[in-house]
Amino acid sequence: MTDLYIGLMSGTSVDSIDAVLVEFSESSSPTGTQLHCKTRAAIGHPISTEMREAILALCAPGPSELDRSGQLDRQLGQEFAAATLAVLRQADVQPQQVRAIGSHGQTVRHRPPGSVSTPFSLQLGDPNTIAAETGITTVADFRRRDMALGGQGAPLMPAFHNAVFRADRDRAVVNIGGMANITELAADGGVRGYDTGPGNALLDYWVKLHRGKAYDADGAWGASGNPHPELLNRLLNDPFFAAPAPKSTGREAFNPNWLEMACAGLELTPVDVQATLAEVTAATIANGVHEFARGGELLVCGGGARNGDLMERLRRRLPTWTVAPTDHYGIDADWVEGAGFAWLARQTILGLNGNCPAVTGATKKTVLGGIFPA
Repeated sequence: MTDLYIGLMSGTSVDSIDAVLVEFSESSSPTGTQLHCKTRAAIGHPISTEMREAILALCAPGPSELDRSGQLDRQLGQEFAAATLAVLRQADVQPQQVRAIGSHGQTVRHRPPGSVSTPFSLQLGDPNTIAAETGITTVADFRRRDMALGGQGAPLMPAFHNAVFRADRDRAVVNIGGMANITELAADGGVRGYDTGPGNALLDYWVKLHRGKAYDADGAWGASGNPHPELLNRLLNDPFFAAPAPKSTGREAFNPNWLEMACAGLELTPVDVQATLAEVTAATIANGVHEFARGGELLVCGGGARNGDLMERLRRRLPTWTVAPTDHYGIDADWVEGAGFAWLARQTILGLNGNCPAVTGATKKTVLGGIFPA
């Protein structure tokens, strides 16, 4: 059976909406049913500067939050719908040919267990609007069922990574978006995953602040600097890094204020701060990989896979590992998360589990998300 699904994702980098049209099929093998995942089309739908600023403003407490979030929820729903229609045009596919959309939405607040007395997670991007404007059944709100069962609600991708990247050898998959998360796929079948800490979010913030650029292309600016030893030490001493899994994080913890507090009293050049931030991302990922296994394959996806400096820092810290983008393993590194939410939509439509309790800490496996019919 072959079905088409669309995955929609806007991450903590808040740079664009990824819309990925995925074809899923199954085949029989001696070890059971094998899932095949083929990307038919994909786009990065731009988020306007005005909307990006509105999103970032809601990521921290402020005035009139309810009114602002309600309006932005609808506006983002319209943008997610526009991204869907654009990827359909690219693929020359009609809406009625798509079984469902899986929309992650845009996270504006994530308070996992341990951070507040009643944990919650909030994503904007009204799925009613998406379904109404595309004519396609939409699945959304993937995190909160896992949290209702005591889980972190994140990361959600390890279950997908396990479905499409598992092999007969140790593999780790790291997604480097605004934040970074790791999936450990042990050769013996075990799965483990968690957020490692900041990915690109602070790198993008710092290069925007000092060079007026949206991101550090290929990590060239960071590569020209040197990590500052004391700043690196201060940043890596954050308690989150030493905390055991399951754990998840976001801009609530790793933000400009966190960086500014660490920089206080130090004589720093902007380029050396950029190099230090890149080293923090590489070090925290590498520490997780080292804890998992002595060697294997590290598959990298997300925007960080296109940062040559960051990839080189990972290779230096992981000399016994093969470090390469997921492009080499069947899915373009830019579109793995979008494909993952297409897969989560499929799981929900088929009544199959979408979470991984060993990753999130939930008390049991469960179907994730709510279904909003076309």
